[in-house]
Amino acid sequence: MPLLARMVTSPLAIDVRRGAITDLGRVLADRRIANEGRIAVAVGPGQGPQIAADLNLPNCEVFQVTGGSVDEASELGRKLRSGAYEAVAGIGGGKTIDVTKFAASMAGIPMVAVATNLSHDGIASPVSSLEHESGKGSYGVPMPIAVVVDVDYVQAAPQRLVRSGIGDVVSNLSAIEDWQLAGTEQGEPVDGMAVTFARVAAEAVLHRPDSVESQDFLTALAEALVLSGMAMSVAGSSRPASGACHEVLHAIDQLYPGTSNHGELAGIGALYSYFLRARHLGHDTPRMADIRSCLRRHDLPVLPGDVGLSEECFARAISLAPATRPGRYTILEHLDLPDDEIRRNVREYVQTVDR
Repeated sequence: MPLLARMVTSPLAIDVRRGAITDLGRVLADRRIANEGRIAVAVGPGQGPQIAADLNLPNCEVFQVTGGSVDEASELGRKLRSGAYEAVAGIGGGKTIDVTKFAASMAGIPMVAVATNLSHDGIASPVSSLEHESGKGSYGVPMPIAVVVDVDYVQAAPQRLVRSGIGDVVSNLSAIEDWQLAGTEQGEPVDGMAVTFARVAAEAVLHRPDSVESQDFLTALAEALVLSGMAMSVAGSSRPASGACHEVLHAIDQLYPGTSNHGELAGIGALYSYFLRARHLGHDTPRMADIRSCLRRHDLPVLPGDVGLSEECFARAISLAPATRPGRYTILEHLDLPDDEIRRNVREYVQTVDR
């Protein structure tokens, strides 16, 4: 019989442990990512500069990344392209890594993601989420060639940013439901391997009793976020990790900038999406209860008021949400509810979740 195989794109190296950053130079050399040592390092405004100073990379050049816009990513890309670097390491949080991924793609060089917090699944994804004049957009880029997560630095990051990653990875469960709905209703192909990666990532943290103060939990969360990024790589899009949950967060970002962070809003969006499935499609509610319990256990928001939004503001975001991802079919597009029904649903959602 012929041997049939599937090639799955993945990083050459994934290093998640205490002290991992000190071995970045070895990862670059051993994996033949950079043979001559001409490395660019992009650092964010948080822990990035201190980490860059501690790196044993004598020939590296450090670039500061202060925001998360397309313009900043393009400017960094021009600098990288003109500098003849072998590779670039993006050190920092989600914005820094997304900017560096986009810039590396422009320059045509490999990128190493060095995460200092676990705020969302962009660590290893083939997507950069960047701000532009009209809000925020998602741009396809090569996935990082290596991923380094130093648990010591993650523990030193603000806990709210670390907890945010929980909301993002758990929202995979809602995104999978939306993808399968699109498969049933629209005939959209659903990639079983991508679904498996995304689901395993979410399940890895959904029922864990420990918290972000635990090294074991942080390791599990980091690995889950990497696996979520690989699910998107397998799918060739953000489909296995982005459905109505992310449409809601993008709408909130567009209407009410600065309301909350990515993972927190993804968690609320996922919980609301499960409420809609229970109310309108008659789906069982255990999964909704599981997600609510997980978010509450980690002090993540579950209600519009938890992030400073009124019910009316949240309903307005739900109305706008489908327009943030034209062509993507989710529970929101499936129901296509009028504004008055959306307001009713939001009110009932608050009453149900706040019990």
